[in-house]
Amino acid sequence: MSIQAYQNNSVETASPGELTLMLYNGCIKFIRAGKKAMENNEIEQKNTVIQKAQAIIRELMVTMNQDYAVAEDVLPLYEYMNRRLIEANIQNDPAILDEVEGLVTEFRDTWKQVLLQSRKAQYGAGGTA
Repeated sequence: MSIQAYQNNSVETASPGELTLMLYNGCIKFIRAGKKAMENNEIEQKNTVIQKAQAIIRELMVTMNQDYAVAEDVLPLYEYMNRRLIEANIQNDPAILDEVEGLVTEFRDTWKQVLLQSRKAQYGAGGTA
């Protein structure tokens, strides 16, 4: 099986929670690529990858379940991260990318814990999934 086929299969068989985790990881990857492109003065590449990170943040915003109270706290943070990505791109500022990467990493790590806890609840504390 090719890497592309494996990746496509991973996405197609992932749970909604796993897809969210993939989005966070992709966002971090694009932010890091943006920093690297800044360092190498690759303006077009920087713009492309930062826009991809923004697209992921927007996807997280539109797919967020508004039924939970936490959405009221999280949505403004997503909006903030999106705005900061725009500023980092315009100002060519890797420090802003570091800030956003830190926030996305916190969200990702928290989400990972939520997934682990829900799996334990679903499969029992002793089981593995």
